[in-house]
Amino acid sequence: MPIPKYNEIMPNILSYLNTHGEQKFRELERPLAIEFGLTDDEVIQKYDSGNGTVFLDRISWALSYLTNSGLTERPRRGVYKNTDTAQRFLNKSSEEIQKFVKEQMTLRAAKQKASKAEQGDSDSRPDLLPTGNQTPQEMLNEAHESIRQSTYDQIIDTILSKTSSEFEGLVVKLMERMGYGGQVKNAGTVTKASNDGGIDGIIKEDVLGLGKIHIQAKRYARSNTVGREEVQKFVGALAVAQSNKGVFITTSSYSAGAIAYAESLNGTTNLVLINGEQLAKYMYDYSLGMQTKQHIEIKEMDSDFWDSMQNDSKNN
Repeated sequence: MPIPKYNEIMPNILSYLNTHGEQKFRELERPLAIEFGLTDDEVIQKYDSGNGTVFLDRISWALSYLTNSGLTERPRRGVYKNTDTAQRFLNKSSEEIQKFVKEQMTLRAAKQKASKAEQGDSDSRPDLLPTGNQTPQEMLNEAHESIRQSTYDQIIDTILSKTSSEFEGLVVKLMERMGYGGQVKNAGTVTKASNDGGIDGIIKEDVLGLGKIHIQAKRYARSNTVGREEVQKFVGALAVAQSNKGVFITTSSYSAGAIAYAESLNGTTNLVLINGEQLAKYMYDYSLGMQTKQHIEIKEMDSDFWDSMQNDSKNN
């Protein structure tokens, strides 16, 4: 079963709090996971960005929206319970609850802005209203991925505008940036076009050059597909060079036959195929030809810091 969206979790939270009374935020994770039939792997599944676990993030935002709309409240930090208003929504669908939440949060935001305006202050903060079934974290992740994909396209477009010899030098630099060649000075070299023997670049893995990785670089249009025959020729070139380590890098893609052939080598030759999408991703991840445009820092409450403070008994 897929991990439920934040809006799908809201009815279950209200129901559970109604039955069990006030609960700590993290104590909701296990019983809700059981209700939705999630596996342990699904419970601990993280976002691709690594910024937190998906299920717990969705519980957190579901609670945030429920609280900001007046369906739940926090008697103490990190503890939630239903309000009297929640009783009317115990048998409502997630769509009905989400509609009410959005209405109440819209009214709340309007009142806050009106109050600010009366005091002569402007409020430029965006309204974090429920949108679709994504949490703000998921929208941020999606936007980040969209930007990455756009940059990948720019990387390939730029590579295709350069010469083949520049591309060969680029992939050698990339291999070095990825750590191949270790501490060997000038580990990577581009072979001379007139006498490359089907090898475009070489990475020395040790000072004496006893271990080497040979590279084939093909700067092809995106619509091109590298077939089995080209990959076989490269393996033949590796045999002539008495090498069993090769990396075939292209700006396009590989045919199913080429991929199957590479997989069939079974370790007799260690061959890695890198297509255009993977190439762009490595360029991006290892910051080759890239510069950081913007840092976005997101912070959360430090539980240890706040829990070390004494609570006001009047609010407990």
